[in-house]
Order: sequence, then C-alpha cells, then structure tokens
Amino acid sequence: MRWLLYLRLVLLTAGTLLPFFWMVVILGHRRQRNFERIFFFLCLALTFFFGSSLLELNAELYYGAPPRVLLVFTWTVLCLGLWFIPSLLIHLHVEYAAIREMLHRRAAKNIWLAMAWLPPLLLSPRLWFALHHFDASYFASPSRLLGVAFQSWLVGSVAIAAYWQWQFLHSAPDNEQKAFHKTLAWHFLGLSIWLLAVIFMPRTLRAGSLVAFSLIALFLAIEPLGMLIGKVERFNFLQIGRQRNLIYAVFMTFLALLYLSLVRRATLWLEPFLPPEATSALLLFLPVVFFEPLQRFMRTLLRQTAQTEVDRAQRLMGPINEVARLGDLQKLSEFCERWIADQLQLAEVQVALDEQATPAVAVAKPHAQERFEIRRAGKHFGTLLVRAHGAMISGETYAALELIAEQLPAAFDLCRLIEEKLQLERELAERERLALVGHMAASISHNLKNPLGSIKTILQVQMESAELPPSMRQETQMVLEEINRLSAKLNQLLQFSRPGVRPHHASGKCDVARVAENVINVLRHEADTRGICLQFSGSRSVEVAASAESANDIISNLLLNALEAVTPGGKVLLSLSAADNFCVITIDDDGPGISPALREKVLQPFFTTKTRGTGLGLAIVTRRLEEIGGTLEIESPIGNGKGSRFRVSLPLASTGETTNEESRT
Repeated sequence: MRWLLYLRLVLLTAGTLLPFFWMVVILGHRRQRNFERIFFFLCLALTFFFGSSLLELNAELYYGAPPRVLLVFTWTVLCLGLWFIPSLLIHLHVEYAAIREMLHRRAAKNIWLAMAWLPPLLLSPRLWFALHHFDASYFASPSRLLGVAFQSWLVGSVAIAAYWQWQFLHSAPDNEQKAFHKTLAWHFLGLSIWLLAVIFMPRTLRAGSLVAFSLIALFLAIEPLGMLIGKVERFNFLQIGRQRNLIYAVFMTFLALLYLSLVRRATLWLEPFLPPEATSALLLFLPVVFFEPLQRFMRTLLRQTAQTEVDRAQRLMGPINEVARLGDLQKLSEFCERWIADQLQLAEVQVALDEQATPAVAVAKPHAQERFEIRRAGKHFGTLLVRAHGAMISGETYAALELIAEQLPAAFDLCRLIEEKLQLERELAERERLALVGHMAASISHNLKNPLGSIKTILQVQMESAELPPSMRQETQMVLEEINRLSAKLNQLLQFSRPGVRPHHASGKCDVARVAENVINVLRHEADTRGICLQFSGSRSVEVAASAESANDIISNLLLNALEAVTPGGKVLLSLSAADNFCVITIDDDGPGISPALREKVLQPFFTTKTRGTGLGLAIVTRRLEEIGGTLEIESPIGNGKGSRFRVSLPLASTGETTNEESRT
C-alpha cells in the first residue's frame, strides 16, 4: 500500500533526524560525563540503523533495483547500528543510575556493565554471518538474520530499560520527573511486548501486516527522543535546561535543512509544470512572507525571556540579601557561589572581590570560562567567575548573571556595614565589661593595699627584732613573701583596669632598648633564683612610638610569662631588631610550648593554665599593643616540639615626635 510506504519514509526520516539532533546537542554541550558519552553513541547507533534503512528505501524508490555495492554498504551500517543498540541502552541506564547514586558500590555497576556487553561479544559470530549473507528482503525485518538469540537480547534490553525507569520513578525528586519516568517505563514495557510480537510473528501472515507492525515498533523506538525535546527545559535533563540557545540553534538548523530538502522534492514533483529553477526560487523566497509574523513572535519571546530573567535575578538576590544581613562577608561569598551555581545550573561560580583577591584564588579556579565585572559607582569592585556545564553559557543565563553582577555590590556593602556595626557593638560590650572589671579591680586594690601595707610593715619590724625565735622568723618570712605576691597581683589588676587611649593614638616615645635593660635588671634576681638563664641581645638605641610605661608593661609581662613557663635550668632570650619602620621584640623560651587549642585563649583576660596565675599578663600586653598600634605573633613550638616565641612589632618613632616628658617641660 502506498500510504504505508510514505509513512515508513516519514518515520525513518524522523528516526534519523532525532538521534542526530541529540548528537549535535551533546557535542555542543560537551559535558565530560560517561552518561553523555554513552547517550551520544546510542544516538549514533540509532542514526546508523534508521539512516541506513532510509537510504535503502530511497535507493529502492529511485533505482528500482539498487546497486549491489550500495546494498552491501547499507546493510553493513544497519547491522552495526542495530547490534550495539541493546548494550548501549542498558549501559545508558546504568550510568544514569550512577548519577542518581542508586549504585552505591563500584562492583554493582561493573556487574551491570558486564551483563550489558557480554551478549554481543558472545554472539559476534552471528553478526559476522549476517554481514556476509543477506538479500534485499531482510531490510523489512533485519533482526531475523541476526538470529533468535540476538532478537531475545534486543527484547530483554528494552525490558531492562523499563525496569530501570521504574526504579528512577521511585527515586525522582519531584512529580514532574516522576511522571516522565513513569511514561518511559510504560513506553519501554510496551515496546518490548510489541517487539516480541513483531519478531516472533508467524511467517504465514501477510507482508502488509508485518510492515504495519514494524512501523509501530519504529514509532515506539523514536518517541522517547521526541519526548526529550519537550521535557528538557522543564526538569533540566542532561543539565542543559538553561542551554536554550543551544537547543534553539540546533532546532532551527534542522528546520532549515528540512525545508531545503522539501524544496528539492517539490522541484521534482512540479517539474512537469514548472522549471526546477523557478520552483526553487519561489520556494526559497516564500519564507519572506512570514518575516513580519516571525519578527512579532520573536519580539514577544525575547520580551518574555528578558522579563523572566529579570524576575529570576530578583528572586536570586532575595536570599543573598538575607545572608548579607548576617554581617559575615566570608559566609556571604560562599553562599553567593553556591546559590547562583545551583539556581542557574552552572558547574562552578566564584566571587572574587578586590580585597579578597590573592594569587591563590586565581589559581584555585583555572577553568572559569566567563568573567563578569562587578562595579560599584563606576569603579571596579570585583569579578564574578563562572563556568558552565557545557560548552558555553546560554544567552538568558548570561543576561541573568549580568543583572546579578550589577546588584551584588549593594549586598556586599550592606554586609560590610552590618559587620562593622556588629564589630562596634562587640567592642562596646567588651569595653563595658572591662570597665566593670576595672572598677571592681580598683575597688579591691584600694581596700586591700593599705591593710596589706600595714601588715607588711609590722612583719618587717618584727623581722628586725633579735628576740624573734628562729621558727617564728621563718614563718614570718613566708608570710612576707605571700604579702609580696598578693601585692604583685593587685598591681596587675590595677595595671589592667587602667583606662586606655584609642588605638593608634597613643602619644610619646621611648628608647625601647633602655626599657628592656631595666626590665632585665629587675627580673635578673628572680631568674637566677630559679636557675634560669636570662639573656638580652641588642643593646642599640631604638626609639619607638610608645611611652616607656607601655613598653615596660609589654616587655615585663612577656618576660614574666616566659620565666614562669620555663623549668629550672631553662633559657629565656630577649632580642631587639629594627626593620621597615618597626621595632621587633622577640622573646624565646625553651618551655613546654603552647598547644594550638590554647593559642587564641591565652590572650583572653583571666584565662590561665597556672594554678596561681591571674590570666592578665598577656591580656595587658594585647591592650597596650592596641593602644600604640603594635602587633603580637605567637609561634609554638619552635624546635624539638617545645618552646615558644613571642614576636612584638612596635612602630618606630618619627623624628618630629616629642615625648611626654618633653611636652611637660
């Protein structure tokens, strides 16, 4: 029947174009995953099968009796395409299951792949036989010459595909994907049953019935590829849902090719009535009539696309602004990268602000394909680095990223302002807390120092009495030592509670070498008593922008801390050096060192690991450094798993600066 012939032509043409369409899309997308690679080869096998069948049918219509060489070539391509379709179909579903994390073990995937590729390997002699023994009658049902075993394998592979689609249905994340996998599951199940009916159909039936059944099988084989075109934009199949420009470009190219093919056939049909050149000219200029409606359609489509992307960008900025209100720039940057990549379906996104840009950042993301400049008030603010899953970023995604890049500076400015506000609030709360502590310390010191002084004076008078028994003298000496210790702790409390000045605004200067020598002389006796070697390196005069009192507080507390950490027989070294407008004071000890967990805590007020310490020594050092604009670095261990190094940097005094004493003079 003539209509069956034309229907077969249409189905074979669609079966050739649809897989070829997806091959072009995958090549343009170029995502480096096994799933896309296997899908490409499956489409290639389908193109071989349908294209060779179409070539044979056209040759039969054109020649009547096609040349033997053409038939051999067509049959070879057809058999090769059909031979690999079952294995590639199962392999494709296994790769998709691996993407959905349904195959948790590598061994399970390998078993499935072995099941997919073992049958064609074992049946390869039958393929060799089919390639060398055929006639034109086998083109209507090519699987018959490949044998019953291959036909059973073909039906079984489609049934296995239906099984996997049911598995994907139960693990689909949303209703739309569930509906898609459910449709495919029933589709593959129906195709397997229909193929079974076609393959094992009795030969006594009429040839027309066999052709009709084969046409239905062809339709069921190509329908899933057509379904993908309609579904790809809805749930991001192959993760190219945002690559609309790629889909549209390939689709329009195929339409143009089909129209040129139609023009050629129309010239042949109308050749008895019109010259072929006239027919071609009329049909080629016919699309001009549809130029204005097409322009209106494209204008509406572009307007809708632009509005959609503006709305998308606004929705993207909502959560970003919410995170910005937390006042954490690092957290905001990480959220922007994760959120933009997820919502716009991008492989990688990086926000590189000017103040955060470092060589390490530039190396970390070497494959970023697109750069979007982030500008604030016409000035460069940072860069948005983007890498797509495929070969390029689609036009609508590009527009959305440009809109986001324009709005990101406002979000980061908001985050920075809130961060500064929170920092000021924390500093204010800390100052209030320390003021309360200072007030309490001053009150305690005022109420205790005078009684302690009186007790100390009385005990010293008693110690001078010759009539004091030796046993009482020893105990009295112990009490005096404890009173001295209590006085030292009270002095430390008063020192910590003393009101400070604003950071970087401390006035005065001093010779830090002379201050260090004085502190060394004062602590030398204590070091010798405990059997500790206290050394000083660098006696050259170095003037720093700090008062002698502040420098004394810093050096004395650091040295006391080192002396208390070192065991008898240990060593403490104080050294001075000047470079780059800073004087560096280094204090090394060979004590047990400081663990990483305690390195930050030791600077907090009232934190101490000593049984008889106040925890104020290093806190006093930190406060004095803040007042004069200095810094403190702690390194531990420094050798053999022990020892600590405290490195203090003090700004050098300028030549025109005057000391407090000179100002008073």
